[in-house]
Amino acid sequence: MGYTKEQLLARLQAKHVGHLGGALSKNLLLKDKKHRLYVVSALAGTKVDMKILSQRLGLGKGGLRMAPEENLLEVLQVPLGCVTPFALLNESASAVSLLLDQGFKSKQSCYFHPLTNDVTIALSSSNLDKFLMSIERQPAYVDLEASPVIGKDNPPDLADLVPSGVPNSSELIEKVTPTNVPHQNDVSKEKACLPEVKAKPKVQNKGAEKRQSKIPTNGANVEKFVNDVFDIMSPFLSEVSNKLNVKQEELSSIFDGFKERATTDLESVTTSLKNAAYTAGFEAGFETMLHSGLNGRASRK
Repeated sequence: MGYTKEQLLARLQAKHVGHLGGALSKNLLLKDKKHRLYVVSALAGTKVDMKILSQRLGLGKGGLRMAPEENLLEVLQVPLGCVTPFALLNESASAVSLLLDQGFKSKQSCYFHPLTNDVTIALSSSNLDKFLMSIERQPAYVDLEASPVIGKDNPPDLADLVPSGVPNSSELIEKVTPTNVPHQNDVSKEKACLPEVKAKPKVQNKGAEKRQSKIPTNGANVEKFVNDVFDIMSPFLSEVSNKLNVKQEELSSIFDGFKERATTDLESVTTSLKNAAYTAGFEAGFETMLHSGLNGRASRK
């Protein structure tokens, strides 16, 4: 059982926090090809290029991607939108690496979620360091916007931050992914047993087809969303085949190859947009809270 919000706040002795003057943070949970996990905690305005970060960790250009929601629940033990350095307090996250934005050190205080996004607390980088060291974590601050040359004479500068192990539940999560939502690494296997995906029946009413083809916006499952995008594209293969005078089989093979190459990037972009929406919602809520507080003070005067 993971720590609760109340237990964490008690540990930090932060009964009243969230004062003005702090900086917003954004927190990402990333995963490499060996299922090792990384929490990247940065200022909201810091640009984190996952391809560059992957190279700096010694994982190659495409070695990092957004971790699935299941990893948040099973490893960090927090729901979507609540990634935070404080989640490393849980024993299940002992093998997760933490990369902190060096920009935190220049701020008087920074805002973080204490395992839930209905509360926000503010603390300085020095106090964050004290918390991390209290759970036997050595804080690692990184210039996340740096882009050093990596090569034979310039080894990856962040290789020491790659986790030595894999969270116990991480590999299990990959194995229990629902069969109706194939994992991106299993797309090629699923194609062999699900060829009927391409045989989507046509709708005579084009207007109705467009309405039915709208992509769902609730977006709880990124992988299912990406697969839905490709399913929407599949029926057009026959039309393209006729216009270009190309065999359906050849065009399908080209499309399958494109799907395999594009899935990871499309999932990453979708997850980024999803996280951006959560961040935008938090910022809007914070601004509302701020103005309400100022108006309340003015009225009392």
